[in-house]
Amino acid sequence: MRIRDDRAHDEPEINLVPLIDVILVLIIFFVITTTFDARSTLQLQLPSATGEPAGDQTKSLSVLINAEGHYFVGDQELLRTDIDALKQALNVAGGSDRARPVMLRADARTPHQAVVTALDALGQLGFRRISIATAPEPAK
Repeated sequence: MRIRDDRAHDEPEINLVPLIDVILVLIIFFVITTTFDARSTLQLQLPSATGEPAGDQTKSLSVLINAEGHYFVGDQELLRTDIDALKQALNVAGGSDRARPVMLRADARTPHQAVVTALDALGQLGFRRISIATAPEPAK
């Protein structure tokens, strides 16, 4: 009498379902814990200039203007591009400290009116320490 042994024919298999679950949990963890920097998504092309960079850059208020003329105060994008919306955002971000330095970064392709509007809003609110960011002139 010959007894059949079916155990010898069982092929080992790796169950991938728990592995997929662990990978999905890791992906969700990394997506949630990743910090996003709004300025890294903006592709600004700063105008060039010669000169020395300013030495005092402590806690300056950042105002960005992209090539389409949209404003970014601090890390927040303004939905409207009128002067009232810009003044309101500057009041919230700047607080009551009007001696705080302001760094204005505008793309070289920005319409001139957008820069003038930003300077006008800063002047109306009483900010006097305004710096305009430029890129160093490329070496020839």
